[in-house]
Amino acid sequence: MKGLRERLKSFLGLEESENPSKFDFLGRKKQSRRGFLKDATTTAGIGASIMGVGASTLIGEEEKEKLSLSWENYFKSNYKYMSKRDRKKAVKRLERLAKLKRDENVSISDKDAIPGVLFGYAFNISKCEGYMDCIKACLEENNLDRKSNMQYIKVFEVENGTLSVENGDNHFFHETPTDEHFYMGTQCMHCENPPCVPVCPTEATWKENDGIVVVDYDWCIGCRYCEAACPYEARRFNWAEPEVSSDQLTTNQHYLGNRRKAKGVMEKCTFCIQRSREGENPACVEACPTGARVFGNLLDPNSEIRKIIETKKVFRLKEELGTEPKFWYYMD
Repeated sequence: MKGLRERLKSFLGLEESENPSKFDFLGRKKQSRRGFLKDATTTAGIGASIMGVGASTLIGEEEKEKLSLSWENYFKSNYKYMSKRDRKKAVKRLERLAKLKRDENVSISDKDAIPGVLFGYAFNISKCEGYMDCIKACLEENNLDRKSNMQYIKVFEVENGTLSVENGDNHFFHETPTDEHFYMGTQCMHCENPPCVPVCPTEATWKENDGIVVVDYDWCIGCRYCEAACPYEARRFNWAEPEVSSDQLTTNQHYLGNRRKAKGVMEKCTFCIQRSREGENPACVEACPTGARVFGNLLDPNSEIRKIIETKKVFRLKEELGTEPKFWYYMD
């Protein structure tokens, strides 16, 4: 009797001579699953048309366009492997789908990392007063789920005399600041050696040339390995379809940033990639009323963040792990 692997290969029509390393644990070609589904469903569609119940007889032209674009969007490649031409096509498709599905006029960028730029972040503990304007600005800018009040940023209230956020409280509900506490913000640290990247089975997350760790939401399968691997608890999982009304939507978006996400996928801070790659500060930096947040190019010797790192007593969280976070803390 044939073994399980041989039977699977026979069922899927795979040649015995093919290299086993090219297949996943079910014996399927690693790069061909979408192509297989596309061929199979296309065949089914042709059969339906032959039977006289094709889509053209049941739906209008606009609905046909929406279905066609949704189909093409599902079978597109991972963003990091797309050609520039394919990226442009993917962006236009998403913009058109936003119009057809919700009557939203969005502008989605596919702008690449700027040469000579490596983004970094600094947080002034002595200035933060726990107002949380940063959290509100982040939620609005990045089109986060309003129902669950998803937050990329956490602000911890920490007792004087310790520098550990693990002993802090990020669920405080009282007037701030207080004399007994100081405040520390955390979010994705955009590590130079991000532990979340190698554990992703679909390569849906990676580090860009400007240091931003990104996610292709359409390739994320929601396994949450990245969430488990992150020592900074910076990943967020969508347990339900994110709710953002059209009138609340930030329409200037980036493919790897603040576009609409789906149920069952991970998301995270991207240093507001839709803003930072246009030369603007992330929304949290702009919203901070005390100037506690500093963002800039680590490769520019004249940037404010470089001056802080070189002249202040700075530290990073969990440096002993070797993640090399690009997020520093300091005090005046």
